[in-house]
Amino acid sequence: MEFKNTLEFAQSLDAKDNLKSYRDEFFFPKIKGKEVIYFTGNSLGLQPKRTKAFVDEVMKDWGELAVEGHFYAEKPWWDYHERLAKPLAKVVGALPEEVSVMNTLTVNLHLLMVSFYNPTKTRFKILCEEKAFPSDQYMFQSQVRFHGLDPDETIVELKKRDGENHWRTEDILETIEELGDELALVLIGGVNYYNGQVMDMKAITKTGKAVGANVGWDLAHAVGNVELKLHDWDADFASWCSYKYMNSGPGNASGIFVNKRHLNKKDIQRFEGWWGTKKETRFLMKPEFEPMENADAWQISNVPVLSVAPYLASLTMFEEVGMAKLIEKRNLIVSYLEFILHEIDKEVDSSFEIITPKDRGCQLSVFLHGQGKSLFNYLMENGVVTDWREPNVIRLAPAPFYCSYEDMYRFGQILKSGVLAN
Repeated sequence: MEFKNTLEFAQSLDAKDNLKSYRDEFFFPKIKGKEVIYFTGNSLGLQPKRTKAFVDEVMKDWGELAVEGHFYAEKPWWDYHERLAKPLAKVVGALPEEVSVMNTLTVNLHLLMVSFYNPTKTRFKILCEEKAFPSDQYMFQSQVRFHGLDPDETIVELKKRDGENHWRTEDILETIEELGDELALVLIGGVNYYNGQVMDMKAITKTGKAVGANVGWDLAHAVGNVELKLHDWDADFASWCSYKYMNSGPGNASGIFVNKRHLNKKDIQRFEGWWGTKKETRFLMKPEFEPMENADAWQISNVPVLSVAPYLASLTMFEEVGMAKLIEKRNLIVSYLEFILHEIDKEVDSSFEIITPKDRGCQLSVFLHGQGKSLFNYLMENGVVTDWREPNVIRLAPAPFYCSYEDMYRFGQILKSGVLAN
């Protein structure tokens, strides 16, 4: 398709957009009386309008039924989370029994590492990407220290080549093979939060498994954004947050994937609690833990229903649309945004460097050579909600559910004005 940097062209793309009606399903903040151009769905998705009904239903049942809502609400609370398994499994490419919803992302990664990081004298190393999100770095370091190991000797960080802004898959695979029998765990972000790169999860998982390591994925920036096939790739485990591209609300409930191979095992190392024991005998208060036969065995406490309700609301939209259509629009709208950036770059004789490789999802990370934070501030003051990362990068994530092609054109014009004004 031959793009044009005109309002008419952008509006023509919107007219043909099969997902355009979903824009009206979300609340938009306003700046100077106008709806913002929202580029931070990679940090916090907009609120779906249908969310309120799901939360109000729980509040109504709580008011009218109190404790009896656990069993007699229209959606009984004690198994509320089970309604999310099937639609969520489609999003992450899993079997429904391999998916559960609980806790928050880093809590879940800690709990999953109990099961899947079991170092020995000879096989103890963890492979992750350099400058992983701080939560992951802290998690790795504390887990390693818990096992009495030295983080400097145990954690291996994947480096980028000098002068490059993304990782090369061949370098990752080579590192895995070099570590070989020493490698206990591969745990990498499926989509890097800083540069927006989508890792070759299939190839990395296959190579990690081939050397005998467990392989897990932090999918915070991947879920609801890119195609995932966790079961087919044979990953051991994964976890993700739900409040970015999945629009479930700030700090909301996390999801986990545990490969079917590891289910229904009493001897797997795991921190256990009441809600992970078989529901058929749970209220008999038996002293012995009998694990659920699905990923719910990793649940410890009963489900925070008020948190899970917005997640269920959002998943109804994913069910209606499907990942294939979201990815189709994502590819086109991100390509159009890339085109707009290059066109504005030429018009203002600036130097915008897109550091996101072609292996990408919704996000473009842009290095603003010659510009400072004043340009970011200008964008925010003029209705473009974006994200600043040191030293001089803005992240732009046009989520396909609610971003329009006209947004991309309008952003270009505001960006142009901002460069000229600075």
